[in-house]
Amino acid sequence: MKHTIFTLIFLSCTLVYGCGAGPKKPKKNITHSAQTTASDGRVVPARYGFRVVAELPHSTSAYTQGLQWEDGVFYEGTGLNGRSELRIVNPATGEAVKSVSLERKYFGEGITILGDKIYQLTWTAGKAFVYDKATLRKVGEFSYEGEGWGITTDGKSLYISDGTDRIVVRNPQTFQAERTIEVRVAGRKISMLNELEWIDGEIWANVYMTDQIVRINPESGAVVGIVDLTGLQAPSDKRWQDDVLNGIAYNPATKALFVTGKNWNKVYQIELTKDGD
Repeated sequence: MKHTIFTLIFLSCTLVYGCGAGPKKPKKNITHSAQTTASDGRVVPARYGFRVVAELPHSTSAYTQGLQWEDGVFYEGTGLNGRSELRIVNPATGEAVKSVSLERKYFGEGITILGDKIYQLTWTAGKAFVYDKATLRKVGEFSYEGEGWGITTDGKSLYISDGTDRIVVRNPQTFQAERTIEVRVAGRKISMLNELEWIDGEIWANVYMTDQIVRINPESGAVVGIVDLTGLQAPSDKRWQDDVLNGIAYNPATKALFVTGKNWNKVYQIELTKDGD
C-alpha cells in the first residue's frame, strides 16, 4: 500500500477541492449530511471540519486497521506481519484486556462486528477470519479474491473495500459477493478507500494516506460529505512511529464519534462542524 507523491497530492487536492485553500474555523456542530446537487445532477458533497470533544489513550504499538465501539469497549484490528492482532481495548487506558494474534504470514486489515461474531480481513492473503465476539476464539474463515482493506456492516450484509473505488457487498454466511458499489466524488472516481464504518445509514471511509474521511451513500455510491481532519494530531503528540489517519468508531446510542491513526498515542472523540451555518 505504497503510492507515489503525485498520487498523494492529487488525492488530497481532489478531496478538499484545492490545495491553496487554508483551514477554516468551525462554527457549528453538524449531525446530518448537507450535500447539494449540481445542475447536471451530480451530488456535490458537503465539507466538514471538526471539534475535539475528548482525548483517550491509544497504544502506540497498534498499527490500526479497524476500530469499532461496542459494549463500552473498543474492538481493534491491527496490521503488519508478525504484529497483527484482534484486540478488545479498555478505552480508559488504551490497553488490550484480551487479544489474539494472527499467524506471521497474515497482515491483518479491517474488522467489523455482526451479531455475536467479529469479521477480520487480511491484506493480500485472500482470507477473512471469523471470531466469537466474547472470547475472540476463531470459529470460521472465508476465502476471497483480491485485497482486503476495510469492512463494515449495516446489520445484515458486509461491505468491503479493497483499495480501489469499489466497495463489495457480501453475504455474511457465505461471503459471496451480492453487488458492487462504485464510489464517486462529484461524478469522479475516488480510490484508496480504507477503514470503513457504518454511521446512520452511510458508509464512512478513511481515504488512505490523506487526512480525509468520505461519507458515502451506500445505494448510489455518491460521496455526500467530506470530513477534513487536518491538524487533528497535534505536533506535540506526533512521534517518529506515527503513521496515517486510520480508524473510525461510532456509538449509535450516544452519537459519539471516535477517530485515530496507526501507532497514534490518542483516540479522539470529535464532533463535526460546517462553515457558513
